[in-house]
Formats: sequence, structure tokens, C-alpha cells
Amino acid sequence: MSTNVATYKGPALDQVRILVVGDVMLDRYWFGDVSRISPEAPVPIVRIEKREARLGGAANVARNAAALGAHAGLLGVVGADEAGAEVEQMLQDGGIRSYLKRDEAISTIIKLRVIGRQQQMVRIDFEEPPTDAVLRDKLVQFQTLLPDYDVIVLSDYAKGSLVNVADMIAAARAAGKVVMVDPKGDDFTRYVGATVLTPNKSELRRIVGSWNSEEQLTAKAQQLRSDLKLDALLLTRSEEGMTLYTEHERFHMPAAAREVYDVSGAGDTVIATMAAMLGAGEGWQKAVETANRAGGIVVGKLGTATVTREELFG
Repeated sequence: MSTNVATYKGPALDQVRILVVGDVMLDRYWFGDVSRISPEAPVPIVRIEKREARLGGAANVARNAAALGAHAGLLGVVGADEAGAEVEQMLQDGGIRSYLKRDEAISTIIKLRVIGRQQQMVRIDFEEPPTDAVLRDKLVQFQTLLPDYDVIVLSDYAKGSLVNVADMIAAARAAGKVVMVDPKGDDFTRYVGATVLTPNKSELRRIVGSWNSEEQLTAKAQQLRSDLKLDALLLTRSEEGMTLYTEHERFHMPAAAREVYDVSGAGDTVIATMAAMLGAGEGWQKAVETANRAGGIVVGKLGTATVTREELFG
């Protein structure tokens, strides 16, 4: 018995099964040296010295869940192209179960970031929405996968993969699953009935308008939570930390970051960590505390990064 206590590393995250559904992307990073300005235009010339590729969007949520030791599956759409094959390979290397649909009519979403002197110089996006036939297939597969997973994370980047999100939420809740949504856009009514939404400040402001005080923010957040029939609403507030609103309480966590290096992908880490904690049976407060700590760790790393179980609980 004492051996188990000595080797305990937090909740049993390796027992949790998380299905991530949403907009799958490939993040490419080109690193280089900047030493002169172009004679063609007043822009820096970046001489590329190193290239990296990482899973992005919903794939980064799955990557974060897997890094914590959870069993992660990913359902999404990529193109029948070289970038799509690269995403498939990276999922396999990361121990993530792939349910990707290959759409012959589109290219895989790519975000290409050019970085010089440790600073992002430009980001170039390649994206097209998936076709209707592929999306219909995806919805059918989602329903067949539901019995195999405990927590469903819907990662919406407004790229077209979650047009059926209302049907997915209804099916998952009917099956008794925890449903977490990272929302986007001007209309949150399609997320009605989810367990929890995790908007950031600008996303919430687009829906409820501005606020002038913490009391006004609480009133607006609680009204939205009630209108959407959510168990909880988690507002991520960057340097202000994060606040969880449930029917009976408001719980605030100040930011845990010691040094902010790069905030890209931090929301993916937060929702993946919360999903793992809730799936392991932890309550809201413990889940938010751990997710806040994970977010604080990941913003100290460059690019879309992950946090390990050892970093969180070691």
C-alpha cells in the first residue's frame, strides 16, 4: 500500500478516454536568421535554417490529452494530400487514435509561421471548408464512436468541420457523456446543452457585450450559462487567470504563468487538461486549478506545446 502512495502521480488520467472533434490543422514553423532588409520592399529577409511541424487546432487538443496520459481519439477532416498524411503520421507517433476523414476536394488546413530572432514575422494560412458529403460521414461516425469515450471535446476554430455541432452535443449528452466546447463565432446557441463552454474574453464579449465591473461580468456570464443550459462556463482571461461559473458558485483562479513566452495553443492545453481531470472523476474546482496550472506552464514554451503529467503532478 505504501508503494502505491509513494508513486502516486495525481489522478488516474491513463484511465480516461477523450474524443476530440473539430477543425484539424497542421502548424508549420520556419525558423531563420534576420540580418538584412529586402531591396524590393521595406521588409526583413528571413533566411530559413530549420523547419518544424506540429499538430494544430483540434489535433493539438488531442496531443495535449495524450501527453497527460489519457487515451485520445481525433475525429476531423484533412485533405488527401501530403500535409494530411503528415498529420496522420504525427497522430500515430503521438499515440492518438485517428478517425480522420480524407476529403479529396480540399487541402489540409496549414498555418505557416515564419520566425526570425525568436519572433514571429508572419503567419500564412491555407484553408478551405470540408464538403457536405464528408461532414455527413463524420456525423455518422461520431455517433458510432460515442460508446467508446468518456469525455467529448468539441474544438471549434470556425473552419467548417463542426457545422453539425448541435447534433453532436445532443447525441453525446443523451449518451451521458461530458461535453466540453471551445467555442467560436457570433452565435453560441448551437452549443446549447453542452456540459461546459470555455470562451476567452474576446469571444465572450462578442456574445454578451462589454462589462464595466466584475459584478456585471458575473451577471452576464451566468445569464449566458443559464440561457445555453450549461452545467458550467469557464472564462479564460489570459493574464487575469480564469473564472468558472456554475449554477451555485463563481470560482476564480489567478494566472499561474511565471513567464509568458507564447500564448498560441494555451486554450487547447486548458480544455484538454480539464477534460482529463473531469474524466478522472475530479470536481470542477480541482479540474480548473489543474487546467490553470497547465496553461501557466505551456505559455512558457514556444509554439503549440504540451504539458506532461510529470510537469503537472511531479
